[in-house]
Amino acid sequence: MLDSLKDSSVPDDFKEFVKAQDLEDDKIATMINASPRMLFDVFDEHKVYIQITCYEGPHFWCSINSVQSENKHVSRIDAEIEAIEGAFTILEAKL
Repeated sequence: MLDSLKDSSVPDDFKEFVKAQDLEDDKIATMINASPRMLFDVFDEHKVYIQITCYEGPHFWCSINSVQSENKHVSRIDAEIEAIEGAFTILEAKL
């Protein structure tokens, strides 16, 4: 995940903060939970599109670039975490 901070779309102050804190992926995930909006914008700019869907009261699935995950989540946040991790994998492969 930290490798994706090289992307120029990520604000410099966020990059510097993460590097200065020597944060590990699990801590970055906690930060993402608090404010994922910026990441969705970065993913969109790189044509990595995330969608969260709710079915069968309340179960959530995520899709990345129209490919739906087989994992069912009981909370939207859990589905978002799966999607963000998958999106980082795709983004890292592009960089």
